[in-house]
Amino acid sequence: MSESGHSQPGMYGQGRRRRRRRDRDVGPPGQNLSGPSRDREYVPRERRDGSEEPPGPLLQKTPIILAKPPGERSKPSQSVPISGGQALEKPIMLIKSREDGGKPGTPPEVASPASGSGASKLEREGQRPTQPVYQIQNRGMGAAASSGAVDPVIGQTKLVPPEKMKHSIKLVDDQMNWCDSAMEYLRDQTDMLVVGVIGLQGTGKSTIMSLLSANAPEEDQRGYVFRAQTQEIKERGGNQSTGIDFYITQERVIFLDTQPILSPSILDHLINNDRKLPPEYNLPHTYVEMQSLQITAFLFTVCHVVIVIQDWFTDINLYRFLQTAEMLKPSTPSASHDSTGSSGNEEGSEYYPHIVFLQNKSSRDEFCPRNLKKMHMAVDKLMAHSHLKYKGTLSMLDCNIFPGLDRDYLETEVNMFLLPLMENEGEDALTKAGSGSAPLFSLLPGYRGHPTFSSQVSKLRSQILAMSRCQLSHTILTEKNWFHYAARIWDGVKKSSALSEYSRLQA
Repeated sequence: MSESGHSQPGMYGQGRRRRRRRDRDVGPPGQNLSGPSRDREYVPRERRDGSEEPPGPLLQKTPIILAKPPGERSKPSQSVPISGGQALEKPIMLIKSREDGGKPGTPPEVASPASGSGASKLEREGQRPTQPVYQIQNRGMGAAASSGAVDPVIGQTKLVPPEKMKHSIKLVDDQMNWCDSAMEYLRDQTDMLVVGVIGLQGTGKSTIMSLLSANAPEEDQRGYVFRAQTQEIKERGGNQSTGIDFYITQERVIFLDTQPILSPSILDHLINNDRKLPPEYNLPHTYVEMQSLQITAFLFTVCHVVIVIQDWFTDINLYRFLQTAEMLKPSTPSASHDSTGSSGNEEGSEYYPHIVFLQNKSSRDEFCPRNLKKMHMAVDKLMAHSHLKYKGTLSMLDCNIFPGLDRDYLETEVNMFLLPLMENEGEDALTKAGSGSAPLFSLLPGYRGHPTFSSQVSKLRSQILAMSRCQLSHTILTEKNWFHYAARIWDGVKKSSALSEYSRLQA
């Protein structure tokens, strides 16, 4: 083997030995070190960088270069760079869509030369990233996907969790105008539940809706998602909620809190502030009643569950109001307009929500099984001619509130639930402990006749969220489609000729 590292033919053939002469003197520059019989002129070879080899004494020993055969040598693109950089800690992964990956069997460096140019440049310069680089492309980007340009904002939008609301926002303002601010919290998915509430003034609608949606009874009421009445508003007999408030949970449950129906504070505000009434209304009380009917008829059309809250049993005018709103409710849009006109087909195609009668601030006597049975019978007779789903979907007997009663005890069980007065259990126990004379029973709570308020709210929430989610229209609605559908229904309710005729008759 010569100094350049290339083997010469015939030097190691058969019958010849390789002899090493250690005591041999270094010959002239033109003499070959491999043997005395193969002498030729020495020609200085040029190096790769263009400079000539400096003259000087030659090596004493024959250099040996170990190399793989040409067939087993790796490609230049896959060879380890000689720049002395550190090795990769993690691989660089390029995830691309099928459209950009080329044909099957195409190597990655051929299928995506543009995306791999940055990585090859890093390898040449010896700069190695310490973290892996992931590039995710979406199939449905159209021109952006075909051109290979990736927008990181579009890719991350698909992975961002739904934004959590901190407080409620307006769906309908105090002027009865539709608001579009709720659209940014909605998504294109169909698994949703819409729960609305109506009730008289001061019955606790906002408090109950906050406890059902996002808050706990032990939290401060000033941090509830639906603002409850403050002490100042209670003292002057005012109302806190105006219009319709909107809130959606992480479980995709939409809660709609409304202003009180037939509210005397709203009527007083109209009269004392000399607000101008719409031209179709002559009297302020007619305008307040029509606002309440519009809100109630709207909830009957766009909600799966409507909760009717009252704090005493019972007001006959409230049930008359519900029947009037049901009569003025907009008809459900159908896929085909060729109706036969028969009552059976109209009832089958018309949508009616589940309605729940919630008795808030109930006393201990109302939890008596005998009184409970009378209340169910009274509501069943009052709602006998209604198409609303007022029975068969909620039961207090299934919640283990009355463990001694069988399912057959309530023959006509309606969707009624009782909530006791909300109070601080810790302060109540300490009060009884301080006033008790016997030390053995001083720390025991007094007889309530019902479970605690927190447990009752938890049972009510599980019952409402477990209700069936019927189809609101002839098509399955997503959250965004429901928003547009509700906006169209609200516009139709405000322009309803039936409501206008009813207000004319009332005037």
